[in-house]
Amino acid sequence: MAKKSVAKNYIYNLSYQILVIIIPLITTPYISRVLGAENIGIYSYTLSISAFFILFGSLGIALYGKREIAYQQKNKEEYSKIFWEIFLLRTILMSISLVIFYFSFVTKEQYQIYYRILMLEILANCADISWFFQGLEEFKKTVIRNMIVKVISIVCIFVFVKDKNDLTKYFLIYVLSILIGNISLWLYLPKFLVKVKFRQLKIWRHIKPTLYLFIPQIAIEVYTLLDRTMIGTIISDKSEVGFYDQSQKIIKMLLTMITSLGTVMLPRIANNFANGKKKKIRKYMEKSFNMVFFLSFPMIFGIISVSSIFVPKFFGEGYGKVAILMNVISPIILFIGLSNVIGTQYLLPTKRQKEFTISVVCGAIINFIINISLIWKFGALGASIGTVVAELTVTLVQFYFVRKDFKIIRIIKSSRNYLLSSLLMFIVCLVIKSVVRKPYFSMALQCSLGCIIYFVILILLEDKFLFDIINRIKVKVKIKGS
Repeated sequence: MAKKSVAKNYIYNLSYQILVIIIPLITTPYISRVLGAENIGIYSYTLSISAFFILFGSLGIALYGKREIAYQQKNKEEYSKIFWEIFLLRTILMSISLVIFYFSFVTKEQYQIYYRILMLEILANCADISWFFQGLEEFKKTVIRNMIVKVISIVCIFVFVKDKNDLTKYFLIYVLSILIGNISLWLYLPKFLVKVKFRQLKIWRHIKPTLYLFIPQIAIEVYTLLDRTMIGTIISDKSEVGFYDQSQKIIKMLLTMITSLGTVMLPRIANNFANGKKKKIRKYMEKSFNMVFFLSFPMIFGIISVSSIFVPKFFGEGYGKVAILMNVISPIILFIGLSNVIGTQYLLPTKRQKEFTISVVCGAIINFIINISLIWKFGALGASIGTVVAELTVTLVQFYFVRKDFKIIRIIKSSRNYLLSSLLMFIVCLVIKSVVRKPYFSMALQCSLGCIIYFVILILLEDKFLFDIINRIKVKVKIKGS
């Protein structure tokens, strides 16, 4: 199998993540106005419930499967066998989860129609084999599939969702887009697999290793999904869930530009680890840290600068609290970015699940304690504080575990250029904000001038990472031109 380019795979994955960013920019202002904060809250709350059952049905299999396929990239017979074993195991577990979900929620009267629709979401996750293609570093196929499905779902939202009574239609569009997208990947499958006899399959051998990955995933979900569930349970006003969800949505949209690198790097580092190429792993890791600093600092300061103008114009009236929540949550862009590099790109591919598990369990415990302490009094703001402290905890614990593998002080020092450039950019943006009174013009000016200032300062500081990117682009342009 030909070796895939990390840069190309990142571009494929990033192009999809950019689409993921653009779609909410198109649909969220419309949906937030048409459905209203309460319906958005119901949508987020019920989705958080089904997500727990998908999590338990998945049992960490997607991450594990991606890694195991990556280890066997050159052995078609072996990875074909692994694919069927993992797929059948996931199907069995997801079926059990579906039955429990039905009797726990679908049979209840409150939100019954939405839970019925979300049964299809659980079935859709049975058919998800994107982990297989990611393990083979075949990102192009998953990206093209996802792009087509996302575009169709946008059209459906504007055609079918017209008022507050169309929440059911919104659920259906969401679930069917996942189901169709996952089924479509199966069309590519015959090309990559060889025939395997059923009696050769050893499904249950994967239970123990997937459990090691399942525990940290539960912990991660505690401070991602449980936030919404706890707000919806503790606070009677479901609008609080809507405010929290919308603030998270914007932050996570930007965060995908950083975490998409982890999706690409996990199979690559896993493959290098299987072949004993430690120097290459170290080189990839250094670049990943630089990428996180390069993107996260301007994003954080940019959000804080424009949020008070952006939120009322983007979401409409009644969403003012989202701006405050966005400012509070914004540091997770840096924290999750760094933990994505250490955890997803390094600890998991190098079979150090134990350290990864400890880090996310620590974060989950901290998040749960803060949520219990603050949500009842501060609502979504309390959950936001809990999220930030939890993500910081995960990052610090992971840094502690890799202190002998990487020079932590050197990593921190490598962020200086990006922090300084972002601070100067932020000062200019605040000046523009105080002088320019027209909201749209102020946002446009802050974004455009902010970007220019950020890159100009990095050039003046002769930032090595930026110049490496520029030189690589020059080389590629030159090759294409010749």
